[in-house]
Order: sequence, then structure tokens, then C-alpha cells
Amino acid sequence: MMVFLAVFLQFLYFAVYLYQLILLIRIFLSWINPDPYNKLVMFLYGITDPLLDLARRFIPIRIGMFDLSPIIVFFLLSLLQGGIGRLSALVHRMAG
Repeated sequence: MMVFLAVFLQFLYFAVYLYQLILLIRIFLSWINPDPYNKLVMFLYGITDPLLDLARRFIPIRIGMFDLSPIIVFFLLSLLQGGIGRLSALVHRMAG
């Protein structure tokens, strides 16, 4: 059971890391104003918009024309990833 939990936590850690990477790419793309009909851009927006929209609904932080929700989501994902990492280390120690 501990091995399954350790593998699951490793997978979850990697999934959060991958999502952070995708979010970072989206943040960089927003600076260059890409074609919104590009398939890659549509894919990135489709993956990141649900979480960003949720953050915008609960934490509507804008400074002028700058939307800070991607930064807040990135920070929260970093906290989540840190917690998963600590939990994973604890499970590895318990498994022996």
C-alpha cells in the first residue's frame, strides 16, 4: 500500500510541475500576443483557463490592465507541490 501511495504522490508531483510549466508558457505567450486561433495557443488556454477563471472569481486582482491571477495560481501550485514533496518524502521514510 505504501508503494502505491509513493508512486501516486510522485505522479501528482510531476503533474503539478507539468501544469506549472504549461502555465509559465501561457504567461510568456501573453507578452507577445499570439494568434488566438493557433492550435497550440488554444490548447494552452483550454488547459489553463479553468483554474485561472476560478482564481479570478475568488481573487479578482488586477493592477491597471495587468491580471495577476496567473502569478497567484503559480504561487499556490508551488505551495501544493511543496506539500506533495514533503508528504512523498514522509511516505518514502515510512516505507523504509
